Amino acid sequence: MSLVRATATIGSLTLLSRVAGFIRDVLQATLMGAGMAADAFLIAQRLPNLFRALFAEGAFASAFVPMFNRQVGADGGRLDGARRFAEDVLAVLLPLLLAFTVVMVVAAAPVVWALTGGFPDAAPDKFALTVALTRLTFPYLMLISLTSLLGGLLNSVGRFAVNAAAPILLNLVLIAGLLWSGGSDDVAAARVQALCVTLGGIAQLLWLMWSCSKAGISLRLRLPRLTPQVRALFRLILPAALGAGAVQVNLLISTALAARFLGDGAVSWLYYADRLNQLPLGIIGIGVGTALLPTMSRLIGADDVPGAIAQQNRAMELVLILTLPAAAGLVVAAQPIIALLFQHGQFTAADTDATAAALAGFALGLPAYVLIKILTPGFHARSDTSTPVRVALAAMLVNLVANLALVWPLGHVGIALGTAISAWVNAGALWWLLVQRGQFALDARARRLLPRLLLATLAMVAVLVAGMPLVAPLAHNGLATRAIAVALLIGGAGLAYLGAARLLGLFTLKGLVAQVKRKS
Repeated sequence: MSLVRATATIGSLTLLSRVAGFIRDVLQATLMGAGMAADAFLIAQRLPNLFRALFAEGAFASAFVPMFNRQVGADGGRLDGARRFAEDVLAVLLPLLLAFTVVMVVAAAPVVWALTGGFPDAAPDKFALTVALTRLTFPYLMLISLTSLLGGLLNSVGRFAVNAAAPILLNLVLIAGLLWSGGSDDVAAARVQALCVTLGGIAQLLWLMWSCSKAGISLRLRLPRLTPQVRALFRLILPAALGAGAVQVNLLISTALAARFLGDGAVSWLYYADRLNQLPLGIIGIGVGTALLPTMSRLIGADDVPGAIAQQNRAMELVLILTLPAAAGLVVAAQPIIALLFQHGQFTAADTDATAAALAGFALGLPAYVLIKILTPGFHARSDTSTPVRVALAAMLVNLVANLALVWPLGHVGIALGTAISAWVNAGALWWLLVQRGQFALDARARRLLPRLLLATLAMVAVLVAGMPLVAPLAHNGLATRAIAVALLIGGAGLAYLGAARLLGLFTLKGLVAQVKRKS
């Protein structure tokens, strides 16, 4: 399967998941607003999601997929040895996850206090509610970690669609919970949502188990054994955890600072802004990165370093063609977009303005977030997980310093800007190190494309800036008026970008179709 086609498969299913996620977010904002209960649930949800990003989807996939693929290659394409390796990993992973989940559920109160400082400026019941909700959400970590193991198996054999579709189930369960609790108060709705996080994890795990069985790669439970391969995997996972989850760690730092130093609503404003900012990251960056890692692993394993560098160049072109206009649109048109999506029910016009300001700050770092997803496989495909860790640690330090420096003069917007700054530090350092090692360089095609891409994006920005004075006064009108205004604004900007791209020779429809059809 070609890189573009694999990316399209993952991206389209991720888009469906994000659409379902936005439906959930809109219902959540409508029913819960941006107050105490919403903040409590979002923090309770953030904790297992952090560990998921660190140890499940991020670090685990980056270490497991190359090792699994190398074993398949060593066995001449047969899966027997690779399946045994996966069973040995499952035998060790399951008891570790179970023990960690029990500890975190029991220790929920001190963990939440360490994160939030007990919400010093809020009512005492906010802390108690957050602890209760955390105990309901944390089993999700164990469930999604096992799901990630099975998803890594399917990704390794080119079945990207199954794993990419799994988050849709979580969002559907959360939507059902919100609809069921629609007539209750916001605290009751938050409790139902927390329970649905774990129920959604169960649904995802069952879906992956069934899909693996259909693909003929089901795993058997064995007694735990620390084989040399399992030891090597965990040696790679531990340092890869921070490298793969740097963005999530930075968001956790942001959440902690908002909970400690800002009032009710700040955590929710940052969450809704980040959710919208994550849409292109999830569809573009994660999709391309997921498809790129096994491809680069095979090319490097075959000693085809120029081929691996070429693949990385094409991946970078693809993500920037899509991400730069998305980032520009979110920065310039944040206010009408947030008003259209979230300003209903308990979510007020003031919440819209605050969330839009945070979104503009986050979106300034969107190209960097996506580049991290493209550059990191350049290290992981070579079994180098320590270098991204060192870069991630430096970026997290930058994030903390920038957030502390900016939160006082700019409030929650300073937190968003600090996160964007740290993402650019992370991406820039990864780029520089790969270039210095001779493991990446812009080829002639990329050098021709990038300046033209910037010009096309500037043309789109000009249309957005010209149209914003016409759209902004309509942002607080009825839903239909808002939808028409935003559609005209984004549609005009999109046409300007496509027209400029066509004139500048960035891409053609025929060329994109050829890439989708091309086999790697």
